[in-house]
Amino acid sequence: MDKDRVEGSAKNIGGKVKEAAGKVTGDTKTEADGKADQAEGKVQNTIGGIKDSLKGE
Repeated sequence: MDKDRVEGSAKNIGGKVKEAAGKVTGDTKTEADGKADQAEGKVQNTIGGIKDSLKGE
């Protein structure tokens, strides 16, 4: 498994936590940051998946 997939998944999960915390506290900036982290994590995970495919894993 590519390092990007692991880091992307972790970033996605962290973003979900940050988004939820923002919703609970009413902090729209934290909520938006969480959504952005999730999007970044999904892209990184996808890149890692492509790398894995090219390696034949």
